[in-house]
Amino acid sequence: MTAYDLAGLHLEESGHDGPLVLCLHGIGSSSAAFAPQTEALAAHHRTVAWDAPGYARSADPEQEMTLDDYADTAAEVVRARGTEAHVVGVSWGGVIALRLATRHPDLVASLTVADSTPGSGTSPEKAAAMRARVPELEHLGPRAFAEQRGPRLLSEDAPPELVRRVVDTMADSVRPPGYASAAESMARTDLRGELARVTAPTLVLCGEKDRVTGPEASQVLAGGLHKTAYVIVKDAGHLANQEQPEHFNAWLLSHLHIVTNTRTMKG
Repeated sequence: MTAYDLAGLHLEESGHDGPLVLCLHGIGSSSAAFAPQTEALAAHHRTVAWDAPGYARSADPEQEMTLDDYADTAAEVVRARGTEAHVVGVSWGGVIALRLATRHPDLVASLTVADSTPGSGTSPEKAAAMRARVPELEHLGPRAFAEQRGPRLLSEDAPPELVRRVVDTMADSVRPPGYASAAESMARTDLRGELARVTAPTLVLCGEKDRVTGPEASQVLAGGLHKTAYVIVKDAGHLANQEQPEHFNAWLLSHLHIVTNTRTMKG
């Protein structure tokens, strides 16, 4: 049993054959964030992107969820498909993915962690800033909250239509119950002590112009992991997978290809 009823979880699925790829979005987003990746993966992979509990079309959690709860819910999504998954996590989704890899290593074939962080619990200041977002959302409402925060997720050179799409996705996805639970899970988390326990081969990517978590946080992740490659995505902000999808997808597909071939040779 998990802390969240999977019957209330909305999943976007594409592709029919090939290895499973599970996509976990950031704290202000939804499954819609992975449209550029699901299209690129569809020919040779089965892709599942979730609306996290309390986001977009997924039901609100009945109780506050910890990072372990999110990881366990993701594990059940994978387990229900009778296989293991290549897990792609952006920002908060990357934090969930890393915890998933330490709690359920048998379900994780590889990780791709983009523009992420060890968590907001690495300092009292970061934890307080994360918790402060919740009353801000409650006061402003989803639309004004998204208008204020959304543009910073991209580089200053991002095209206006992409900025609008990111803002609209956030406005349509966030609600206080789900966002509050996600923010608290981040505020309580510091992954630095458990990174060495991750056994899955991991690709760490970060937008060159990430103004939210920044390359420094991704470097901490890459430095703490054993089987890792670290890539800077040029001309991209915090949402590198959406701002530079061709470059992002090229690295992702290469990583999946290398992992799959390596496992085949060992098998």
